[in-house]
Amino acid sequence: MTQSYWDTDDIADQTDRQVVITGATSGIGREAARILAGKNASVTIGARNLQKAEDVVDKIRNEFPSADLSVRELDLSNLASVARFAGSIISDFNRLDVLINNAGIMMCPHSKTEDGFEIQMGTNHLGHFALTGHLLPLLQKTAGARIVVLSSLAHKMGNIDFNDLNWEQRKYNTNTAYGDSKLANLLFAYELARKLEQFDNNPLVTAAHPGWTGTDLQRHSGLISFLNRFFAQGVDMGALPTLRAGFDSEAQSGSFYGPSRFFEMHGNPIKVKSNGRSHDQQAARELWQQSEKLTGVIY
Repeated sequence: MTQSYWDTDDIADQTDRQVVITGATSGIGREAARILAGKNASVTIGARNLQKAEDVVDKIRNEFPSADLSVRELDLSNLASVARFAGSIISDFNRLDVLINNAGIMMCPHSKTEDGFEIQMGTNHLGHFALTGHLLPLLQKTAGARIVVLSSLAHKMGNIDFNDLNWEQRKYNTNTAYGDSKLANLLFAYELARKLEQFDNNPLVTAAHPGWTGTDLQRHSGLISFLNRFFAQGVDMGALPTLRAGFDSEAQSGSFYGPSRFFEMHGNPIKVKSNGRSHDQQAARELWQQSEKLTGVIY
């Protein structure tokens, strides 16, 4: 049975371990970077807004003066940027212990990425699919490595139309598109875990969702932003599922972590279950094939 009370005290010292986290300029990503810096990990933040990321680093160093933190440019909505970022990591590091695919956008107006993808699927899933594929050889070289994929309770709203992944034939619905991207995160995580099972000493693949946590991610939804003041938990709690997925020594590949209370909206993290659609292996294979075709990243 999964431990019901887990918090940052359960994270071991991370000296000499390399962690890459995307989108840690605010919210749960920033909190995760702060906690890991305090645990002596070497943390690299991949961010589109370099100044904002440097400001985060400065604040963390005010709390932990010896923190090993660095910032590199990463725009997940641009495959060329993803390739450059991954190339710099591979060139400069001889190990990568944990990759946390945290960055995301939520319920934003309709637009396309630099490569012509619907913005939420392109950023939340396809960008991370490409990044993980580029970094997988380095992760495979590192004993005990782990890949963490961030999803959301909104995966339950998802129902991906594989004939129209980029919303070119349908009237755009930003809520549904967001749910699709979060469902894609889980389909990807579970399929990658299955693919790696056949190899020895390969990275674990885990997933997490933060429950209802108040962050800048919700800025495009006036209703959710308003309700945050009544229902949302803080980022200190919202980051815990991510951290458990990445650093619980008892985690198994394919595990999904979320809050323990109030319909998985609040509380300390436990192992939770995603919906049936996220375990559809045929859908996972279709998504994988389309993702490789669209990104040009072949695992």
